[in-house]
Amino acid sequence: MNRFKLLLVILTMAASPAFAQETDTAAPVTETVRQKNETDQRVYQLALRYNDFAVARMKLMELLERNPTNSRYGELLASLYYDSNQFSGAALAALDVLQVNDRSVEALEIAAYSLEQIGAMERALTQFERLHLLTDDVFALYKSAYLQYSLKKHEEALNSINMIVKNSKSAEQKLGFPIENNQTQEVSMKAAALNLKALVFVEQGSKEDARKAFEEALALEPNFELAKEGLKGL
Repeated sequence: MNRFKLLLVILTMAASPAFAQETDTAAPVTETVRQKNETDQRVYQLALRYNDFAVARMKLMELLERNPTNSRYGELLASLYYDSNQFSGAALAALDVLQVNDRSVEALEIAAYSLEQIGAMERALTQFERLHLLTDDVFALYKSAYLQYSLKKHEEALNSINMIVKNSKSAEQKLGFPIENNQTQEVSMKAAALNLKALVFVEQGSKEDARKAFEEALALEPNFELAKEGLKGL
């Protein structure tokens, strides 16, 4: 997930502008609650400084319990779970955030990747589709297409792939694929989408359409190893 950039704010100041901004926009709080929030925020920051993620998560849970409409705490909690490879917790925390703020890009990203990691492909697909609709991100659309292909939703996959190919950004953005000797080969998103299109056609038994798609991918990226292997295997 080297493209996936989780937002984990590590603050060293006593008072955090990000926290302050969220507190101001959330429901009004009493002075006592505000003081507790500020104390928990300072402990959270210290816990991050000392790499004590268990304490950091606990403080975020307390802040979230005290401020249930403040989605920022949930985003940070989901991020901590994800960075600790606790994908079930990350998915649940992110989905809870989306109940409060369904336009949270951070929560959609964490939910999508976490659900994919635990094998909940249908639910991951839903989050990637939502992420693409919200951000118009080509990579989120590619992830949607790949999951649709994996789930044998071939017509949906082809529709997503055609959208990628027609998007001018797909010629500029790069995607990495593992090759031999632990190397990674970067190719354009457009070439990757055409390679995926060929794989869909292979599963459908349309060898000539698959051949054409592989050749189109190689016309864009002549050294694209996966497309070469796919074409050779027809």
